[in-house]
Amino acid sequence: MRSPHVGQGSNSANVRRFNERLLLQALRRAGEASKADLARLANLTSTAVGSIITSLTENGLIEMSGRRLDGGRGQPASLLRLAPRGAFAIGVRLDRTNIETVLVDFAGRMIGRRSHDMLLPAPPLAQEIVQRDIRELSGLLDKSERNRLAGIGVAQPYNLGSWLSELGLPAEAFRVWNDVDFASDLGRALGLPVFSENDGNAAAIAEIFYGCGRQRDDFLYLFLGAAIGGGIAIDGDCVRGLNGNAGDFAVMPVPPSALPSAHKPAGKWDILLSRASLIALRRHLQYHGEKVDNRADLEACIARGHRAVEEWLDDCIDA
Repeated sequence: MRSPHVGQGSNSANVRRFNERLLLQALRRAGEASKADLARLANLTSTAVGSIITSLTENGLIEMSGRRLDGGRGQPASLLRLAPRGAFAIGVRLDRTNIETVLVDFAGRMIGRRSHDMLLPAPPLAQEIVQRDIRELSGLLDKSERNRLAGIGVAQPYNLGSWLSELGLPAEAFRVWNDVDFASDLGRALGLPVFSENDGNAAAIAEIFYGCGRQRDDFLYLFLGAAIGGGIAIDGDCVRGLNGNAGDFAVMPVPPSALPSAHKPAGKWDILLSRASLIALRRHLQYHGEKVDNRADLEACIARGHRAVEEWLDDCIDA
């Protein structure tokens, strides 16, 4: 089994909570692991790991998933994994052209989803939509499971009002989002802990735990949405940078697009998001006469291999 980097643990009693999180992080990246695996990954003694495992098991956060024969003498090693029903969380993604809310279990599996393809409305209406979706999704859990709802994570682009002309979006629709703390307002309304993250970083963190991060500690993640962003993982952790947007590739200077649908920049250079974004793809499909009103229309064009999609991909690669 690969040994993902998860930091250094401590046997001191006053950092037990840190060590518990360290073990849960290691187990989340590994998928399943033995007690010996976890001790090695967290650099903790077997005794310390055993005590933490007992506590996490009693709290319903981890469970045994099977046994593994290592080829040596003795009993097969017991394998542990996260208990899917041990905790639940809500994820909210605010994008310039989409609102999406999901309910996930402790293993990261999606239980329910609500999605709205729409120009991001004013904050009060966005709050109304998200709160309604959260209530509906919470209804998929029974009473005991709702007591294990740990909190809400909100992922959204920084500076929603930036680069609107490049994306072909109306500036007045996003001006009302200036200085709005959507996550704090949501937490006050629902009485749950709410954590906010840049959408590119949030996607990179998910990749650390559920994607290529299980095999690699260092990678660059590209996040393609209405615009384009991303995240940077180094030593198995997301690098946010001074302002939280170290993976903001959207404004990298690139040559102007050769596509006839593309807008022409004022100067010699364009920026990446005007070429490599779903807004640019939608614009090019519409140039070819396709009706693209929502994500389903976009996905249908991609699925049937529309010529305009191939042209746009070639243009993205060239950028």
